[in-house]
Amino acid sequence: MNKKGAPKKQVKKTKRRNCPPDRIFSGIVNFDKLIEGGFERKTTNLVVGDSGSGKTIFAVQFLMGGLRNGEKCLYVTFEEKKEVFYSNMMDFGWDLEFFEKKGDFIFLEYTPEKVKTMLEEGGGTIESIVLRKKISRIVIDSITSFALLFGDDLKKREAALELFRLLRKWGCTSLLTYEEDPSGEKKATSKTLEFESDSIIALYFIRQKKERKRYIEILKMRSTKHSCEVYPVEMSKKGIVVGSKAYAGKLE
Repeated sequence: MNKKGAPKKQVKKTKRRNCPPDRIFSGIVNFDKLIEGGFERKTTNLVVGDSGSGKTIFAVQFLMGGLRNGEKCLYVTFEEKKEVFYSNMMDFGWDLEFFEKKGDFIFLEYTPEKVKTMLEEGGGTIESIVLRKKISRIVIDSITSFALLFGDDLKKREAALELFRLLRKWGCTSLLTYEEDPSGEKKATSKTLEFESDSIIALYFIRQKKERKRYIEILKMRSTKHSCEVYPVEMSKKGIVVGSKAYAGKLE
């Protein structure tokens, strides 16, 4: 223990192979080679998938990629309780409590109503945290509940536009999760989110014969020559691992 009572712990930094200076390492195994070395800095990225597809794991793994590189990260959730969440993430060896005590990770349990207030105030508490802590990566998990606060499509679109404006203003690399079937019919809300996002990553959780299997597809990524193929995904003890070879079958 050090003088302040925080545990001393050696953090093994993630190796960043061939990551261009305008990109950041995603933390997702085998994913960066599909997107020219990583996410473009200061972009807003949308991860879309059904329940159980791995959206939260993808998002936290993205934050871990930053934490292991000494970056400051913020996780905003509408649904998770900190103690349960930290315990679940330890299943993958991700000690978020350690990074929180170190001052690199902030867990912010927010209600959708508070985010609505934040938009009305032009930043509010979250902006204060981002600027004071010099946050470089943000995850909002998920914005599905937030979208339900607004009664009509016009208000949902205006709120989404304001949210994206704030994220870009803060200059962070952001990742938002949204629960929806990526292969289904698009709602007006998701259309707006997808249009405003710099990238869209689809996670599929599909029943094939007697079991469900996971897949990943990059639907869009601005300023990037990304793969247009579908890849299998494995959920390992260290998080999501993207298959090295594209899936040759059909997603049914």
